[in-house]
Amino acid sequence: MTGREALALWLEHLAHERRSSPRTLEAYGFAAGRYISFLEQHRGETISLSALAAVTAGEVRAWLAHLRQGERPLSPRSLSQALSAIRSFHGFLDRRLNAPNAAIALVRGPRVKPGAPRPVSEDQARGLIAEPALDPDREDWEAARDEAVLTLLYGCGLRISEALSLKRSDAPLPDSLRILGKGSKTRIVPVLPAVREAIQAYLAELPFALAADEPLFRAKRGGPLSPRHVQATVQTLRSRLGLPASATPHALRHSFATHLLGAGADLRSIQELLGHASLSTTQRYTQVDAAALLSAYSKAHPHA
Repeated sequence: MTGREALALWLEHLAHERRSSPRTLEAYGFAAGRYISFLEQHRGETISLSALAAVTAGEVRAWLAHLRQGERPLSPRSLSQALSAIRSFHGFLDRRLNAPNAAIALVRGPRVKPGAPRPVSEDQARGLIAEPALDPDREDWEAARDEAVLTLLYGCGLRISEALSLKRSDAPLPDSLRILGKGSKTRIVPVLPAVREAIQAYLAELPFALAADEPLFRAKRGGPLSPRHVQATVQTLRSRLGLPASATPHALRHSFATHLLGAGADLRSIQELLGHASLSTTQRYTQVDAAALLSAYSKAHPHA
């Protein structure tokens, strides 16, 4: 078996057994493809499955060094993500294809300092949600759809993929939603009345008849709404509102957590609502809350 045939089997495993998202499949496939290409160029031969099992720690380090060079060198964070993909790939080769490689565990990735989330303020979140209705070039149902999607992101703390995974049978929304998130982890998310009302307003304007198992949110011509559309919509809205580039759809999820924390919610509850596997991931929001507190202090205190 060649290395590329093993790569195809791994991607098939991620897609059908692990149910990885299309973006994850694309990123992992790209990283592993570059890895195999580097090894083939480095060794001057086609890489087989047995050759992958014999890759040395030095060769993996040389690959990482190669990614740091060139016209588009990878950042430490991107290097860490690429190495994570390769570790996952070799883990699959060990478990499924009986081709273990102990050398991979000897390679350490670059140190990556986790950045604090960059949420928008409450007023900015409200502005983003309300702005679609003010666009004269959009049909009423499209404006209602965009408002419903953004309300879901902010009101329930959903990822774009999670919001767009809702089916017609999910509406009218119940008091809580069962969301299938990253890594096929299921969590329960309460639904606020404002979220439920936004979805109902969208359905009242929707010009398409949908079957129960069809995606709830539709594009202009009736097909499923894409994540790219949501990203492009928010990019347009933030430009009209004069918001920074950090005001993205995912920033509304960050804002959901940060504003809950600021209102007194505990970290464990926020962890469950966001579907974080580790509390340390949720703890990043305390940095944002502390920064907001210090900013308010510096503006208000007479001796600041």
